[in-house]
Amino acid sequence: MAVNAIGLDLGTYNIKIYNGFTDNISTHKNMIAIQNKRNVLAYGDEAFKMYEKAPDNIAVTFPVTNGVIADINHMQILLHNFVEDATGGNFRSADYYISVPTDITEVEKRAFFDLVSDSNVKARNIYIVEKAIADGIGLDSDITNFPGVLIVNIGYETTEISILSLGGIVLSKLIKIGGKKFDESIKNIIRKEYNLLIGQKTAERVKISLPELEAAEEDAVLYGRDIVTGLPVERTIPTNMIEKAMHENFETIIDNIRAILERTPPELGADIYRRGIYLTGGSAIIGDLHQLIADATGLKVNFAPHGQASVAYGLSQIIKSDVLKTVCYSMQEFEK
Repeated sequence: MAVNAIGLDLGTYNIKIYNGFTDNISTHKNMIAIQNKRNVLAYGDEAFKMYEKAPDNIAVTFPVTNGVIADINHMQILLHNFVEDATGGNFRSADYYISVPTDITEVEKRAFFDLVSDSNVKARNIYIVEKAIADGIGLDSDITNFPGVLIVNIGYETTEISILSLGGIVLSKLIKIGGKKFDESIKNIIRKEYNLLIGQKTAERVKISLPELEAAEEDAVLYGRDIVTGLPVERTIPTNMIEKAMHENFETIIDNIRAILERTPPELGADIYRRGIYLTGGSAIIGDLHQLIADATGLKVNFAPHGQASVAYGLSQIIKSDVLKTVCYSMQEFEK
């Protein structure tokens, strides 16, 4: 069913776009490459290919940091180009639905509105949706009626822990830990134990490949620079060391989940006990995090059916349903 609407989930690392005209969701790296501080050289996945490889005159950056817009000018360029690509260069008047974290300031939420309104994408109306609400709808549940549920969205730089009930957010907490911290922990332990410097993308690749390596009972083969000789080298790293490197960050996430559960009203706690915890976001499937959460809380841990596209899928359902549109804020309501 085609609708004149676009849904935007602006993550630090990836941007997910629901295109109502074609009824599909696309995912792109939320990155931009600027040459000589003024020329847009590449954006999205093409900019990612340059990351950690570009010369000094090319800056490859993330316009979104810790879930909020850090560079609105570059984000406007990205959004304009992504929407232009999604619509085949034919900008059409459309409503825009954009998800935002709950636990940010009103000024930071306002920046998401300004981003869309100033990006020259023919926005007819602009609506804001709390990311946790879109996540809940992305579970294929009617959140306006269902009982309590605990959702943990683990992204690249942040983790948002939220308890939803009857279409609203009861408790929410945003912490600055995510996939990037996992990567940094891997880099640090390999540097300490093997005198090997590796890049962020290498750390990410080995992190993502952990399940396959462990299933095959193989060690990870990494390439980097030897700190002592300064030369490029190859090293074989045991997977249990990589897993262990991330555990400190895992424990911080678990401590915050427990803290939210301790503040949960008893009746909602009973609902959560029956339904379990739902993990979403691009970093939710990393390592043995899900098992550690289950062991620490005694609760069943479920993965969201639509994975890291859960929020974008939730936005698509809001766009298609007049009933679900009640969870949105309009531009006019936000300004009051």
